[in-house]
Amino acid sequence: MPELPDVLLYIESLKPRILGQTLERVRLASPFVVRSFAPPISAINNRRICGLRRLGKQIVLEFEGNLFLIIHLMIAGRFQWKERAAKIPGKLGLAAFDFPSGTLLLTEAGSKKRASLHLVEGEGNLARFDRGALEVLGSSLDAFRDALTRENHTLKRSLTDPRLFSGVGNAYSDEILHRARLSPMKLTQKLSHEETARLHAATQSTLSEWIQRLKNETGTDFPSKVTAFRPEMAVHGRYGKPCPTCGSPVQRIVYAENECNYCATCQTDGRLLADRALSRLLKEDWPRSLDEWEMHFESRK
Repeated sequence: MPELPDVLLYIESLKPRILGQTLERVRLASPFVVRSFAPPISAINNRRICGLRRLGKQIVLEFEGNLFLIIHLMIAGRFQWKERAAKIPGKLGLAAFDFPSGTLLLTEAGSKKRASLHLVEGEGNLARFDRGALEVLGSSLDAFRDALTRENHTLKRSLTDPRLFSGVGNAYSDEILHRARLSPMKLTQKLSHEETARLHAATQSTLSEWIQRLKNETGTDFPSKVTAFRPEMAVHGRYGKPCPTCGSPVQRIVYAENECNYCATCQTDGRLLADRALSRLLKEDWPRSLDEWEMHFESRK
């Protein structure tokens, strides 16, 4: 799922292309992508784009007439910038927005179509889509601590909770926790003041560095490879590969459709966190530390 750095990159790339432009028409390949009914989606035809903003992981296009189009890319939604009146891709295409300068395509990979469009009128209706989460960039340590300890959950869950922290998802939470040297399963209300300060600093530095990295990589081009898996990441999506800090193999916990990646040496004092699905199968064979992990494989050579 595109997270804060990716969403900001999309917005910064769209501004020189569509800000101040008039949307000639919106074309829908899948009517189900539109989740609102009044005003109708056709109401933005022939209206000028007045602004672009972010609400969490959502991108908002502001049109003249106080109309706001809220675009949620969800897990597999992506944008493509093409020549004017470009054809919507058959399998992946959801919608096309035709401007004099080109066409913005909304696509989504996979069979589960979760990306959505909502069109609302007025700032009051737009505010219903704002969950009131903390904008971590530039936030104070006190505000960060208040959001973090509002509920007692694991660090992984709290960082990815869109009601608590704005724009942080599965990928960057892994990177943040690795930099902070904290276990993803540690409970928020068990953190010391020093650990909270470390997490706050790691959150700001990780997101800031990735925002700048993505901007530098993209330049003036339109981002074409927005992905949660990047080879420069420390742990996310790098199961079994060496941790860039200590060289230990990156570990993972698989749950639902996600996985949590971490370094046992850097983050959990060498303890492996049990994967619930695997634990039920392996029972006593499931190693509790990196040392046991190594012995587990040595015995099978």
